[in-house]
Amino acid sequence: MHQITCPHCHTTFSIDNSAYAEILSQVRDEAFDKALHERLESAHRDTEIAVERVEASLGQKLVETSAKKDAEISDLKATLNAIQTAHKLELTEAVKAVEDERNDLRRDLQAKDAEYALKEASIKEQHQLQISAREDEIERLRDHKLKLSTKMVGESLEQHCESEFTSMRTSTFPNAYFEKDNDAKSGSKGDFIFRDYDDEENEFISIMFEMKNESDATATKKKNEDFFKELDKDRNQKGCEYAILVSLLEPDNELYNRGIVDVSYRYPKMFVIRPQFFMPMIALLRNAALNSLGYRRELEQMRAENIDIANFESQIEDFKEKFGENYRLSSERFQDAIKEIDKSISALTKVKENLQLSEKHLGHANNKAENLTIKKLTKDAPSLAAKASVSSPKAIDAGKSEESDAST
Repeated sequence: MHQITCPHCHTTFSIDNSAYAEILSQVRDEAFDKALHERLESAHRDTEIAVERVEASLGQKLVETSAKKDAEISDLKATLNAIQTAHKLELTEAVKAVEDERNDLRRDLQAKDAEYALKEASIKEQHQLQISAREDEIERLRDHKLKLSTKMVGESLEQHCESEFTSMRTSTFPNAYFEKDNDAKSGSKGDFIFRDYDDEENEFISIMFEMKNESDATATKKKNEDFFKELDKDRNQKGCEYAILVSLLEPDNELYNRGIVDVSYRYPKMFVIRPQFFMPMIALLRNAALNSLGYRRELEQMRAENIDIANFESQIEDFKEKFGENYRLSSERFQDAIKEIDKSISALTKVKENLQLSEKHLGHANNKAENLTIKKLTKDAPSLAAKASVSSPKAIDAGKSEESDAST
């Protein structure tokens, strides 16, 4: 039986074990359910609080992350804007530089065009003036030719060339000779002979000149090649290096109108020129001759040096030959001397061998002499041995010793 006290009225009553177990089971179930309910509510509240905390934490992190992302986006936008601005500035500067260069080139091109136009206009004007002057000169010459005879026409060309040379003689050709060819001993003569000399009065160039001209009214027209043979003959007879025909013949021939024509394929060192090329041709040949004069001097110096070298080499060869001959003779004498020395050495060697052999024999004789005794000599002669024993130094000494003993 169990005693149970009521908590409200404090009345005690007894109950059996089964009822007590039933009541205890009811109380336990109710308390367990209540405790379980309280714990569930507490766990629910804890879960809600944890969820709220997590939500608050996640919200804070989300806010912070969003703010950080917003800040990064702002920085990237600012950087992008700065890069775009820099690129725009660079592009603007590059475009401006290209535009400035293009404008400069356009201005230069315009200036060049203007300058070219001015030069072209000036050249055209100069050419027009030259053409007008040439036409006036041609008309003047035609009028002048009509007034001259054939002889006067030729003489006027000679006078023109002589006047041209005289005007430049002092300044350009101070040592030159330019005179008319008056020597007609050979049957013909040229018009002028030009010779020039260096400071040592050595001639380095000579030219035979022939001047030919004719009037337009001349019935028989001559050609330049009609005078080549005679001009070459005069050049050779007067000892000139070059032959030049100054000609106004064949005025419509394009070949001769070009200025200087080399006809050396017909005759050596011969040229045909128009009068305006008279002085330039002299200057051209003279300068070439001056250059060749320097080369000739160098060549002569080289030849002289080569001659000196040849003489030196000849002397060396002569010395080599004589030295070789002397060496050969000395070598022969030397070989003969070596042979004689070899012979002497051979003879001395034989003498040495003989002396060595004699020394050997003398040694043997000396050995025999040292081994020679009276006993050996009187071995086969007893009488001599007895006498020898009596007269021998030992016997004498023995006798003297015996006498001394007896006296004592």
